[in-house]
Parts: sequence; C-alpha cells; structure tokens
Amino acid sequence: MHLDLLARGLVIGFAIAAPVGPIGMLVIRRTLVEGRLLGLLTGMGAAVADSLYAAWGPSASPSSPASSWAMPSGPKLIGGAFLVYLGISTFRAKPKEESGANTKARYASAFLSTLLLTLTNPATILSFMAVFAGLGLGTNGGDYGAAGIVVAGVFVGSALWWLLLSGGVSLVRHKLKPGTMKWINYGSGAFLSVFGAYSLVSLAF
Repeated sequence: MHLDLLARGLVIGFAIAAPVGPIGMLVIRRTLVEGRLLGLLTGMGAAVADSLYAAWGPSASPSSPASSWAMPSGPKLIGGAFLVYLGISTFRAKPKEESGANTKARYASAFLSTLLLTLTNPATILSFMAVFAGLGLGTNGGDYGAAGIVVAGVFVGSALWWLLLSGGVSLVRHKLKPGTMKWINYGSGAFLSVFGAYSLVSLAF
C-alpha cells in the first residue's frame, strides 16, 4: 500500500515537472550559463513547491469544488510580473558577464526564485487537480501518513527530473560558443517575457 502511494507520488512529481515551461527554461539556461549545480538548485526550488502543492492536494477530495483550489489574483500578479522581469534581464544579459564564480547568495536566489514562480503559477494547481483525480488520490482525508508518503514521492519524482535535465544539459555546456549563448539568452528571455505577459493578461479574464 505504502509503496503504491510512493510510486504514484513519484509519477505525479515527474509528470508535472517534465513539460518544458518557464521553470524548465530557467533550469536549462542557468545550467548552460552558470553550471550544473546552479541549474539543479533552480529545479529544486520547483520540486519543493510541487511538494507543498502535493501536501495541499491529498487533503482535498477530487470531488471538492474548484473554488477550494482557487488562487487569489495577488500571487498570480507577482508571478507574472516576476517572469517578465526575469525575461527582460535574461534577454539583455551578456554571456561574458555571467562567467564568474557563483556565491551562496546566488545559489539561494536561484532556489528561491523558482520556488516563488512555481507557487504563483496557476498551471501548477490545475495540473495537480487533474493528476490527483486521475490517479485516484486525494481521498485519504484524515490519513496523514498516507498523505506524507505521496508528498515524499512527488518531491522525489520532481527532483529526479531536474537532476536528469540539469545533468544532461551540462554535458553540452562547454561546447557552446559565446555567440550561441547570446542567442540562447535572446530566446529564453523572450520566452519568459511572453509567458509572464500572458499570465498578467489572463488576470483580466
């Protein structure tokens, strides 16, 4: 029973982390520019946020009204604005200025930025709603032990994806030329800005 719950949680964590969105783009770019460790820490921020959502999810039945999962507009606004800011700063960044050694503050910033972005991303909530219902989870209302196992599985699954992604991207990091990195900055910056702008516009609807 416990192994089944752990396996389901792992599948949830991996499946929700794997689609390439703004967090995946950040992990890829930061791994290329600043190294595997910083890219991995970027992903770990998302993994912790996924775990927090999972801790919330098992306490609610799939039949619960959608309003119980609703996110206030404030966090959405913060997340969208932060994505636009990250996109613009990424677009304007020069590769030669980002080759210096990373500091503890930079590591903390990488972790906290994706923790915030994931927590304020409405798509994460919708993903958890769909997957929890599809796998028949969320019905263990008062069983905190079972819920804890699911949460642990979600964290392991999400962390596994970010470990694989940052590790795979790091293999080609030193083969890229500065000119290539410039276009990576342009592309990822535009992607993040558009995604953030879309999040902000969606608030009006």
